[in-house]
Amino acid sequence: MEKDSHPIEAGKDTLESSDGFRTLIGPLLLLTVIFFLNFIARVVYAPLLPEIEKDLNITHSEAGSLFFFISIGYFIALLASGWIAARLNHRKTITLSSIVLGLTLIGTAFSQNLWMIRSGLLFLGMAAGLYLPSGIATLTNLFSARHWGKAIAVHELAPNLGFVVAPVLSELIMMWFSWRGVLVLFGVASIFTGVVFSRFGRGGEFTGVAPSVRSIKYFLGKPAFWIMIILFGLGISSTLGIYAMLPLFLVTTHAIDRNFANTLVALSRLSGLFMALAGGWATDRYGPGRTMVVVFLLTGINTIILGAASSAWVIVFVFIQPLLAVCFFPAGCAALSRIGPPDARNIAVSLTVPFAFLIGGGAVPIIIGLMGDAVSFSAGIALVGGFIITGSVLSYFLNFDVE
Repeated sequence: MEKDSHPIEAGKDTLESSDGFRTLIGPLLLLTVIFFLNFIARVVYAPLLPEIEKDLNITHSEAGSLFFFISIGYFIALLASGWIAARLNHRKTITLSSIVLGLTLIGTAFSQNLWMIRSGLLFLGMAAGLYLPSGIATLTNLFSARHWGKAIAVHELAPNLGFVVAPVLSELIMMWFSWRGVLVLFGVASIFTGVVFSRFGRGGEFTGVAPSVRSIKYFLGKPAFWIMIILFGLGISSTLGIYAMLPLFLVTTHAIDRNFANTLVALSRLSGLFMALAGGWATDRYGPGRTMVVVFLLTGINTIILGAASSAWVIVFVFIQPLLAVCFFPAGCAALSRIGPPDARNIAVSLTVPFAFLIGGGAVPIIIGLMGDAVSFSAGIALVGGFIITGSVLSYFLNFDVE
């Protein structure tokens, strides 16, 4: 199992701030808001999917493919983010991501057919993908290593809040506008936040390390790197992958009204706001490896039950399934930051997350959609649950040898 007792020492990071956790809450919250809108832009299509299916007259698998195109763009941008952050700096890269993301959301709102929206989502994924490596590098630069679990847990409130807010705001906005109006409003918010960060944000005034043949070979030669790709893929599958198709699953398989289905999905993610913090605490106390073993095992079991549950019980497991799933990310990000030296953290993220997101955020929704067309949505979700359980075994053998 991993050597949790030997984390990266704060003194090895020459860029790290000596400020305490509380004094940096403001900058941390601003980064969290940016990440929130970045995440919303990628998941808002889940609650809109029933309306998009009707408007564009597409099948379940075609609907699932929308997330695959976001994933492809995200994949490309994450791989390129190291060079961009090296050319600009992390601060400018975060600003660029936020503003371009907003413009792309607005442009995508005017799509008139399947291929137009797929093209828009490809560019949306590329804009969104620029953020995470620079965001994590900026965050871990602001805080000492002993506070990483807590800081990342606060940062991870963004996607968990996004899971809640996306369905609720979508339904509220669609009381007056179509699904296109939802995209426009979130696009404007993203542009505004990017401008605010550019003017008032703190941190990120340093360039990233551009991936080189040597740095890529360094990570490719580490077993922990390959394990983290799979673990992040499974972690994303358990949260975003399931979430992306859950409203459609509830409406199609269990004949639940769209408005009620989106409300259920939103309420079920409220627990993530607290469980992410619990995940950060567990990571600091027990280490990322031990935390992930428990998270993957219990999340996989509950995902299988969610897929197999009858209409009388499915609502219960809509709430139970995400309880521990969100605890992966504080542990996963902390583990990822331990793979290489401090000045190469952005490279670790930009090499790991693209492949993981392609699996969990792209392939999994398509698999569920294809199973929904060919067999049943229930079988697709249960199958993904089985995959998630394997993460528990891999986490047990995860090992770090940071120099």
